Order: sequence, then structure tokens, then C-alpha cells
Amino acid sequence: MTQLQSAHDLQVLLASRVPLVVLETRDEARALALVADATRLAPAPQPVFRWTVTEGLGRIDVDLGPAQRFNTDPLEVLRTVRVTDLPGVYVLVDFHPFLTDPVAVRLLKDIAQGHGAVPRTVVLLSHAVDVPAELEHLVARVQVSVPDRATRAAVVDRAVAERAQSQGGFVPVDPRARELLVENLGGLSLSEAERLARGAVADGALAADDLPVVMQAKYALLARGGVLGYEHDVPAITDVGGMERLIHWLGLRRVAFDGTAPGLEPPRGVLLVGVQGCGKSMAAKAAAGVFGVPLLHLDLAAVHNKYVGESERILRETLATAEVLSPCVLWIDEIEKAMAEDEEGATRRVLGTFLTWLAERRAPVFVVATANDVTSLPPELVRKGRFDELFFVDLPDDAARRHILTVHAARRGLGLHPQDAAVLAAAADGYSGAELEHAVVSAGYTALGTGARVTAAHVLDELRATRPLSVVMAERIAALRAWAAGRTVPAAGPAGV
Repeated sequence: MTQLQSAHDLQVLLASRVPLVVLETRDEARALALVADATRLAPAPQPVFRWTVTEGLGRIDVDLGPAQRFNTDPLEVLRTVRVTDLPGVYVLVDFHPFLTDPVAVRLLKDIAQGHGAVPRTVVLLSHAVDVPAELEHLVARVQVSVPDRATRAAVVDRAVAERAQSQGGFVPVDPRARELLVENLGGLSLSEAERLARGAVADGALAADDLPVVMQAKYALLARGGVLGYEHDVPAITDVGGMERLIHWLGLRRVAFDGTAPGLEPPRGVLLVGVQGCGKSMAAKAAAGVFGVPLLHLDLAAVHNKYVGESERILRETLATAEVLSPCVLWIDEIEKAMAEDEEGATRRVLGTFLTWLAERRAPVFVVATANDVTSLPPELVRKGRFDELFFVDLPDDAARRHILTVHAARRGLGLHPQDAAVLAAAADGYSGAELEHAVVSAGYTALGTGARVTAAHVLDELRATRPLSVVMAERIAALRAWAAGRTVPAAGPAGV
């Protein structure tokens, strides 16, 4: 799909006499301005019309007033365009719901086929347009590119000037904060960038402490209907117990990921499989800490839509958003649940879209996918080349259990003596990290109920009162370990081994 960088790019496309143009963007105002500017650049400028279902058809290159607007009916406006002998560009905004009507499709086809006699170009403008198959050969698809750095810098400077004028005084600007703001506005539409830039100087200054608020607002704007989210809670590396080999592996690749080691290909991602509750999700979060980048969470199961082709489109948009937010870590939790076969074949199409992106992406997006049941994953996802490495996350050993118990106890105001931690770790043989945390939490409830201060003895009682998953589902875990032996790299163990 062609990316529009300027009005000149669009003018060249219109000059090629394409009868139908699909212009996909969420920045409607900027797209309309590009169309108007593109026609003015032409040797023989043509009139530009805009149609919406609420306002009807009217010119936007000149102001003729509301009295000149007509035809709010979608079929009537197409009939008008079909019979007119006035060359021009007709922008139909949010017309995509009417493309399921066979009459609308036929009228568009008539307009396109009559382009040689009367050069009328129809532009279908919306955030996404599914074109009927019978019109595809008549269509050129383009996207409005996001503002470049120079445009974003102008947006920031304009916001500062507006604020200075409104408050009748000088707006102090930290040069470093300005540069970072310009950089962090990347990937947003022009209107979104303007809104966030104004918000950054709303307090009468542009300083470093404005940037975190801007970034959170940016992630909220780019979130895709619950499919993509920004994770604020990224654990410290010191909080991750029992994954020394994985942490070391990530650390070795940081210089290639952030570009400080030229000549090395950046790492692409890892697939983490293993026992439930043993820290796969925490390891995914910790990867963002190792690389020092934001953590995004992709809910792959949420992209599924009942309409054919919609799931793939949602996924493509979501992955494109992740690239816009790069460098980042993209975490996909329990990926096997999103790969369950369905009768409509949507899962296979989504998988194909995802695999293509894994192979072709160029932006620094490090993918961390986790799975509890790797045997249910399609072979083409697991094979080498999709991910850099396949790690197995097993039940924590004694040292890891001591570390996990100490961390969770400290978070809840219980400072464990090393000897107490050793006793608890020995009693918790076979417990997962999640089960260890639950024991500490339950101990706090028990202590509260008796009015006592929580102690290591309370935690020990909770451990003895339950049976871990390794006992309840011993056969399944044994089978998983047998599968992992020789096929995966243990996440735990001495670093560098």
C-alpha cells in the first residue's frame, strides 16, 4: 500500500487517472487538506467535493456555504457523480458501510468506467475500507503517513507559541525536553500530535516532567480496542528468580537491540514454554527492563472477528502500531489459546498474517510469547527462525524459591531472615512461583484474622496446608518436562552455561 508523504505524492497519483482511490487514515482533516492541496498543484486544478451522510455533498476547495450542499443519500450522490459532466475529485467520507449495497457497487463501477470521458475521481476516505472484489482492479490504495520529524517539531513550536500568546508571556522550554517530545510524538496523527503538544505546555512550560504524561496519553491513543495495551508495572530484574540463563541471554543481546553494536542483527524474540505459574509472564515483563524499553501486551485472541478478513486487518493495524511505538517489547501471553482451530479458518489466516510479520518486520520490536501447552501450537510457529530461542521455564529450585519468597514477603512488610527463607524454601519443594506468592498473601490474611503480626511461621502453615500443582497434575507436568528435554533451553541455571 502506497504511503502518502505529501500533497505532491497524491497529485502524482491523481494525474495517473486512477478512477477510484481508497485513502485509509484516522486523520480525516489532514487527508482532506492533502486532497485539496494536491488538486491545487495540478496544471489544471479541479474542483474538490466532500460528501458525508450528515452534511451531503459540497465543495471544500472554495467556500460556497451550506446552501450549496445536497444529496445526503449515498445512492443519490453516486447517481449525481455518474451523470455530471464536471471533472473533479469527489471525496466520500466514511462511505464504507454502503459498499455492501450492490447498487452502490454498480454505480461506482459505472463512474470508474466513464473516467475516460469525464475525469471524475472518487476518493473513499475512512480508517479502513473493504473494497468489493469487482472494484479491486479499478482501485489504488494509499495511506496517509504519520507526520515526519520536521512536521512534529513545527507542531511543538506552534503549541509553545500559542501558549505564550494566550498567557501573555514567555514559555520556558527545556531544549532536551523539546527534542524528546518531538521524538515521542512519532506515530501519531497530526491532530493527535497537536493535542498532546498543547497538553505538554498547558502548565506554562515545557520540561522533562511533562514527558511521562505525554507518553501515557500516546499509548492510550494508539491502543487498539483492548487488543494492544501498555504495561506500566515492569518488575526489576532483581525480582525475577530462577531465570539466570534467560536474563544473561537477554543482556548479551541488548547492545544489538538498541543499535549500539553496529553489524549485529537485532534479536527478534523468544518463546517461553513451561509449567503454569512459574514466571513466564514475569520474564516477559523483565525483558522490557533488560532492554530499557516500553512493554506492550498483545491479546492475540481478541483480534478474532466474525467478519471475514476483519481479524487479519485488526492484527495488521495492531502490529503496525507496535512498530510505531518501537523500540519496545511485545508480550503475547498464552499464545496457544489464540491458535485454536476454528471452522471458518480465521485462525489460519491470523496465523499467516502473524508469521509474515515475524519474518518481514524491520522495526526493533522484540517479541516474547508464552505458552503453557506447546504441543498445541502449530509447527510453523515453533520452528527455528520465527523466534531466536525456545526457553523452558520449570519449577523453581531451592535457591530460586528462597529468592521468590524473600521478594514477595518484603513487598508485604515481612522481612525474612535467611534461615527462615531456607526453611520455607525446603518446605515448598515443588511449588511454583505463583503458589509461593499465594502462600505469602494467605499468611497475611491469617495473621490479620488473629490480630497478630505476620511471621514466617504463618507462611509455613500455609505451605503445609495445600498441595501444589506439581502434585495435583504430576503426570501432565512430567510429560511437559519430557517433551522439553533436548528440545528447549532451560531458563534457569548458571548464566552463560
